Amino acid sequence: MSKDESSSHELMRKALLEVEGVFTPSTFIPIEQLCKKLSSSKTIVSYGVGREGLMMKSLTMRLMHSGLHAYFVGDMNVPPVGPGDLLLVSAGPGNFSTVNALIDVAKNAGASVSIFTAQPDLLTKKGFDQVIHIPARTMADDKKANDFVLPMGSLYEAALFLYFEIIILKLRDHLGETADSMRNRHTNLE
Repeated sequence: MSKDESSSHELMRKALLEVEGVFTPSTFIPIEQLCKKLSSSKTIVSYGVGREGLMMKSLTMRLMHSGLHAYFVGDMNVPPVGPGDLLLVSAGPGNFSTVNALIDVAKNAGASVSIFTAQPDLLTKKGFDQVIHIPARTMADDKKANDFVLPMGSLYEAALFLYFEIIILKLRDHLGETADSMRNRHTNLE
């Protein structure tokens, strides 16, 4: 193995340890309640900014593969939300003006709101139906520690992706779905 290969492998090992360090058994306690909320919602609309938004889009796609009516804010086909619907957002650092504005719209329309965040104490909005704490470093606190490998908000984003995959596995069981039934909903226009 070359020095570059060895160095890259060591970086990967450290990055994986950082992501693993985010999770404890208690991190997963909210999943059962979220699965119930997801499965009982008429429509699910998700949102996040930047790379968090990409993770939310990946969750939205898997929710659709699970047979749920799921959309991402900004897409042309997003229906209005109201009673019986769920706005699912991510605000890792605890506060984004766009996320706050969407929360206001959804709450005023009667929809439920669940939020993923690394900084629950910094949330400026209150009255969420569910706050899901993913205790990972974000851009709000990335300057405090120099011993991390993953830059800026990457730790939170990577943790979100893996957390979302666990949600989908639990939701699949909750809904009685299978890998095959989900695969059957995958686009054939690739």
